[in-house]
Amino acid sequence: MDFRNDLTRAVERYRAEIAGPHEHLALLRWQMTEGHALDRRDTFPGHLTTSAFVLSPDHAQVLLIDHVVIGRWLQPGGHWEEAEHFHLSAAREAIEETGVQGLALHPWHRGADLPFTIDSHDVPGKPSRGEPAHIHHDLQYLFLADPALPLVAQVEEVHAAAWKPVGTLAGIAPRALERLSHLPTP
Repeated sequence: MDFRNDLTRAVERYRAEIAGPHEHLALLRWQMTEGHALDRRDTFPGHLTTSAFVLSPDHAQVLLIDHVVIGRWLQPGGHWEEAEHFHLSAAREAIEETGVQGLALHPWHRGADLPFTIDSHDVPGKPSRGEPAHIHHDLQYLFLADPALPLVAQVEEVHAAAWKPVGTLAGIAPRALERLSHLPTP
């Protein structure tokens, strides 16, 4: 993977094909133009993360984690780690944090590395690590999995992993929920 070029292509394609009229991604684009090492978690004011919206085949349920540090239910994800594609980093996080089995990239992606959403959001710092409050530029991908298969939460980072009604995303990821409402079920 050529991180910088692949990220530039993914962001440009996202903005051209997917982004809404108010999704400028100004900070992310500025950091990219300035040559910031977005693949490093010690790059501030922000750096790259990836996350996974894992849906049941009928799109009625979404796999969420009860995050230890953040203290609320979220989609699985984390800091970008080396992978051939960004969606593979998101898939790795989902598998590590939940133990989900049979994970498959959603057909919406047509096998490409185009994010379903890009969400730049504030993250509180960790004073114990000398880490200031910062931004996570999160490339978010859709996956499918069978909710009948067992899950195993990664207890170091996750209190629990569970399937929830997809409407739960209204309080977590409203843009993703809105886009999901326009997808046909596979």
